[in-house]
Amino acid sequence: MSMQDSPFRRALGSITVVLVVMLGLGAAVLYVDFGEADPPAIAETEGLSANEALRMVQQSDMRPLEPLVADAIANAKRRAFLKEKAAKEKARRKAAWYKKHKKEIDAKLAAEKLAKMPNPSSAENKEAGRKLNAARGWDACWPALLTLWEHESNWNERADNPWSDAYGIPQALPGSKMSSAGPNWETNATTQMLWGLSYIKARYKDPCGAWSFWQRNNWY
Repeated sequence: MSMQDSPFRRALGSITVVLVVMLGLGAAVLYVDFGEADPPAIAETEGLSANEALRMVQQSDMRPLEPLVADAIANAKRRAFLKEKAAKEKARRKAAWYKKHKKEIDAKLAAEKLAKMPNPSSAENKEAGRKLNAARGWDACWPALLTLWEHESNWNERADNPWSDAYGIPQALPGSKMSSAGPNWETNATTQMLWGLSYIKARYKDPCGAWSFWQRNNWY
């Protein structure tokens, strides 16, 4: 048996083949695992930290929302401004209306207060009439009104003219006309006087004019 065909050489040859195969497989594995290098870190290539890069991404993502947020804030401010402007205008108009109608409002308040007085006397009716007359700004004409209704009814809210349908302190003709001033016109002196003052204003401007007419005609 020659050395070339000896069992030792055959065994050595087999081991050599196995080693070659194993080395080839290892090289393949190494190539697969390490053949491509990992990409470099951002900090190594761009000079940015991870936090800085994150902030850039967040800012980039949020940038399209900025106009929407700005518009929402602007619209909210505009609505608040318009609401405040409308409230101020409403208050201004209310104050102007009150100033224009102050006399009428005061007269109404006085009438409501006086209306609570039950069955007043002639003297009480005169005092109530003086206050209602003053509330209309007719202080200078109070003597005229005092005398006028003294002649008409002696300031008696139940005065009933037997020769006509005239009734009450101002002697409304017919007395039912005073219902426009209130449903209690038959017994409430304040309701009667309110109607009488309105009648005087519409026809004679003030009690001074009404009394002047009465002196010439004995009626008004």
